[in-house]
Amino acid sequence: MKIIDFFNNDLKEKTVIALGSFDGLHNGHIRLIDAAIEKAKEMNIKSMVYTFENHPLTVVNKAIAPKLIMDNKKKLQLLENMGIDITCLVKFDEDFMKISPEDFFKDLYKRYNVRGMVIGFNYRFGHKNAGDVELLKRLCKEYKVELVIIEPQTTEENLISSSSIRSLIKDGNVEKANLLLIDPFMLRGTIEHGKKLGKKIGYPTANLKVDYTYVIPAIGIYYTNVIYDNNIYKGITSVGNNPTVKGEKLTIETYILDFNKDIYDEEIELYFIEKTREEIKFSSLEELKIQLKKDEDNASFKKIYNINRK
Repeated sequence: MKIIDFFNNDLKEKTVIALGSFDGLHNGHIRLIDAAIEKAKEMNIKSMVYTFENHPLTVVNKAIAPKLIMDNKKKLQLLENMGIDITCLVKFDEDFMKISPEDFFKDLYKRYNVRGMVIGFNYRFGHKNAGDVELLKRLCKEYKVELVIIEPQTTEENLISSSSIRSLIKDGNVEKANLLLIDPFMLRGTIEHGKKLGKKIGYPTANLKVDYTYVIPAIGIYYTNVIYDNNIYKGITSVGNNPTVKGEKLTIETYILDFNKDIYDEEIELYFIEKTREEIKFSSLEELKIQLKKDEDNASFKKIYNINRK
């Protein structure tokens, strides 16, 4: 897959572009991206995703910018796995924010030889989101660009959206969120030093550095899968404040099954598969150890998720 940015102006290939922010890459996004790939094959040209490096609200109104579901590294990997030919990853800034809807369309058309566009039913674009589907229909007709509009994708209960998935994760319902995502919800980060209390009771944990740019699952204990050095392991992850030892800050700590290596300052991918229980304040470390043995036995019987990897 070819990765370009907004200032790359040397695309000679004709393209069908899928437009959107694509945070999380959920089932609604899959339908849209698949439609772009299908249309590109039909026209014998290249498929392309046009998306943002940062969420537009981090510039428009940082106070209400949502927590992200997926980082760009994972997003690009999944887009490549899906079969997209080109991805344009645009940095949204104040200059970009001021582009009118008409100029935005014309620039896309000229830079990327656009012959087709695929959008969601509620797509908006340009300065102050003034551009809508009706304007895009008129512009595409004028420039002879084929436009495909994807209708809303729903579950039995709700519209599938990044905001609804974000709410599920924040509530700890990662199992339900994962049904809507291409891959299970994941946090990537480096391992930092903790209090090392787990090691003292035979359950050493990898403490993930918390990045509040991303949505954090509800406090509790989770069955997780851990990718380290391109190998995948089962894990038991605690998201919480360590009430048994009077912890003062939120930590994300994972006991990795069948693993014995010092990985401080190294990177892991932590996939949340399901919440298994609530956080408990135990009266002693011995009681905590007994519960951790139960958690370990429970995790050992669970399957490893089929996670997309290169």
